[in-house]
Amino acid sequence: MPDRTALQPAPSAASLREAALAHLARFAATEASLARVLARRVDRWERAGGDPQAARAARAAIAGIVRDLAAIGAVNDAAFAASRARRLARAGASRRAVAAHLAARGVSADIAGAADPDSEERDYAAGLAYARRRHLGPFGRGADGGADDRLKQMGKLARAGFSRAVAERVLATDPETAETLLLAARHA
Repeated sequence: MPDRTALQPAPSAASLREAALAHLARFAATEASLARVLARRVDRWERAGGDPQAARAARAAIAGIVRDLAAIGAVNDAAFAASRARRLARAGASRRAVAAHLAARGVSADIAGAADPDSEERDYAAGLAYARRRHLGPFGRGADGGADDRLKQMGKLARAGFSRAVAERVLATDPETAETLLLAARHA
């Protein structure tokens, strides 16, 4: 068993770059999330008894490493945002939920907007996917369809981030059309 009491050498720019490449080999990441991963690595080393001055130098190198990896295409915020937006839309996330998710990952608003264009049809398809998952509207389980039930379903769709127009359109869709549209959206 290795001796854990021995302090590892100070993180250098080369070791941080290797750590960044290893992380990118396993996970999709944005520039901001990669910088956070590397900063946590330096913080762990410093808490384990590392020299604070060496830790400051390592933290200063992180921005350059991330910038270099972005320049060669190893980190691409736009590709990450487009891929994540498509996946979330297929899962039934509204445009607002997608924008919040991308913002939490450190993707700038202009990149997120380009990755998830303001499309009513995309939001409608996502609303149908959400309705299927939650058994709402055309996918309801034996609901009587009363006004109270409709209001509850509208509220669920609104809390998920869908506009009133999209929610009404989802709830008004008949089951066969909804299934057909979901299959088309999945294969698009």
